[in-house]
Amino acid sequence: MALLDVRIDRDYDGSDLHLLIQSGSAVGAIPLVSPTTARPDYGLVVQPRFPWAGIGPMLAETGWRVAPRPLRLPLLRRSERRVPVWVLSFMILTRLKLLIDSLDRRFELTTEMRPAPRGAVRWAEYATRSLQHVKFLSIPCTFPDLRDDRLLRGAVRHTVERQLRALETQKEHGAFVHRLIEFGQQILRRVQAVPPYIPSSTTLTSWLQRPMRTDQFIDGLQAIEWTIDERGLAGLSDLEGIPWTLPMEEFFEAWVETVFRVVAQRTGAQTRVGRKRETVHSIKWEPPYLGSQKSLVPDIWLEWDSATLIVDAKYKRHWEELQQRSWINLGNGLREQHRNDLLQVLAYANLARTPKVIACLAYPCSPFSWNSLRDRGRLTHRAELTAGGRTVHLYLTAVPMAADLERIASGLTDEIRNVALSPQFAA
Repeated sequence: MALLDVRIDRDYDGSDLHLLIQSGSAVGAIPLVSPTTARPDYGLVVQPRFPWAGIGPMLAETGWRVAPRPLRLPLLRRSERRVPVWVLSFMILTRLKLLIDSLDRRFELTTEMRPAPRGAVRWAEYATRSLQHVKFLSIPCTFPDLRDDRLLRGAVRHTVERQLRALETQKEHGAFVHRLIEFGQQILRRVQAVPPYIPSSTTLTSWLQRPMRTDQFIDGLQAIEWTIDERGLAGLSDLEGIPWTLPMEEFFEAWVETVFRVVAQRTGAQTRVGRKRETVHSIKWEPPYLGSQKSLVPDIWLEWDSATLIVDAKYKRHWEELQQRSWINLGNGLREQHRNDLLQVLAYANLARTPKVIACLAYPCSPFSWNSLRDRGRLTHRAELTAGGRTVHLYLTAVPMAADLERIASGLTDEIRNVALSPQFAA
């Protein structure tokens, strides 16, 4: 349960015992052990709080900035048919690349024709074959040679080729599938020198028992096993599936980054993102060992010649709550969380060097709420905070996870052009 950010409580009403299951901020699927068979015959699937078009289409829109994380748990009886092939292919190919990168070299007993003797010479074969065909410099030798693990590399080649064949049927999903195919072909070129090999379950088990095995090695073998057994991500259909999880805070941040990258392209802004550690601003304590937080890392940073837009993505219900109830009627806990969000993004605003600064909090909302707000021209709530001779403009905006990316970005682009890039924008 903890792997999926789910907690379970017991409630006894005097006659019956109830189990109360509360999800956190992660989505995914985990197996549940049956009390009658002691096997994982059931599964728990957690879907997003806010509606979306499905994990496949949404990951495609984000351009694979984040990906589901498989869990080392027993397989589920059901898998997600709505998850396209390329969702699992991305994870498998990434694991195979890390496996290839981590492979060590070891001595293998090799037999081949050599122009000069090496190791043990097979004289009988040399006399009956090489001399008979007047090939005096073709000497059959057997010797230990330091080589990469050919069988394991052959298994990687087989797995990559299977994934590429599956991805060939997914090209209509967009350019990202073509990039994924190119990524797979890069891995394939690294193992092209060995023939494909399909390992048996016994062979996979023996590989897993190797000494000094790393996490990358184990994950890579698991990816090979998934491909051989044709397993899919667990969810809502009838196939056996792989347990997985995806923190929605990370996904929503990647989704908001995707939206604002389109805004940056249309307005000519330079973009930096916290996901790549491009927005890190260190906090220097004196003495250093007495300090607490070491840095500030805004999620998204857009900068023009005279203006800076700093965006902090928050996967919370605050936007929906603010639309349904007034501030005074909100619970104390929610108001305190929102205050902390405001203080955080205002702290980020102090890092900007341009005369114009916008600090923006982006919250998720439902497509219905977003369409309603868009029609009424209320997608963005604005405020100003003046201190000394500087004014910071504060934005609250909503970003749905099920609407068209171009529609979402167009509204924000117009807002930026009319306000942040306008000569009348007050510094």
